[in-house]
Amino acid sequence: MGLMSSLCRFILVTTILLAAHQFSISSSLPIGVCYGLNGNDLPPPSEVVGLYKRSGIEFIRLYEPRPDVLEALRGSGLAVALCPLNEDLANIAQRPGAADAWVNTNIAPYMSDVLFRWIILGNEVIPGPLANYVPAAIANTRNSLAAIGLANVTVTTAIPGNALEASYPPSAGAFSSDITDVMIAVAGILAGSDAPLMINVYPYFAYASNPSQVSADYALFAATTPVVIDGSFLYYDLFDAMVDAFHAALERIGYPGLRVAIGESGWPSAGNDPYTSIDNAMIYNRNLVNHVLTNGTPRRPGEIMETFLFAMFNENLKQGAVEQNFGFFYPNMNPVYPFW
Repeated sequence: MGLMSSLCRFILVTTILLAAHQFSISSSLPIGVCYGLNGNDLPPPSEVVGLYKRSGIEFIRLYEPRPDVLEALRGSGLAVALCPLNEDLANIAQRPGAADAWVNTNIAPYMSDVLFRWIILGNEVIPGPLANYVPAAIANTRNSLAAIGLANVTVTTAIPGNALEASYPPSAGAFSSDITDVMIAVAGILAGSDAPLMINVYPYFAYASNPSQVSADYALFAATTPVVIDGSFLYYDLFDAMVDAFHAALERIGYPGLRVAIGESGWPSAGNDPYTSIDNAMIYNRNLVNHVLTNGTPRRPGEIMETFLFAMFNENLKQGAVEQNFGFFYPNMNPVYPFW
């Protein structure tokens, strides 16, 4: 290759890489931030919505249908992922009228000027005593949304990493035996509506609980050689390995084509030195954003996943110092570290 051709190639690659970095903080991309409310010093919702918009964040995930937050979202243009409270799940599942009431109370009054894009039935209730309610809750809520003209809203659930009984190597991923039937039912509903399964993925916890076996480079997207080789699949980062374990589990129950989305992922900036730090949080989240915008996983190359980062604020009412320090912003809305 001649010098000029090499130079052109270098300029092209550099331009692509710079664009990929800009994608992490620009609009119209599948990146959102979770808005948790477990703090007694958080700013008013109207100011929070303004902060989302100033930061260029277009997707917002809410864990409960708070009227003050929904009012603040009117006319904002933010795409909203809304979760009913987990304690409402059984009622929504067992009584179609309860699903209608939930939708008519929390969606219908706002639908003309709030962009509802996802409804997430059950946050990390699979596995658990509420797991069996999830399929019916999804089905009933879909019907209730269709009745008010919102059949295009994605209805799904969000499950944690402990929904898998085996995940190493990634091809060994399998749902725990006690939830296999539930997951088959959930996957069938999601596949029928072209909705992704949301998964909450936290390499931090795997790294911090076993640093002798899990390297920081592997957890932070910084490895330069494959850390795990699983047949023909090469894993340079733990995030991909964790996501592909879910892909393998879905294949095992007969749904190899079901997409996944990331309901939560992030890294705490304090609370468990040396594993938590501002540098580690910034590195992980920047690398995560650039990774999901430009790469799929080894088992699903090229498949871009909608991703919600956790979380907008440090929340002082969460249990434990680590859980309190996942935020991009302090409650006074100053950034914990430069990102957006």
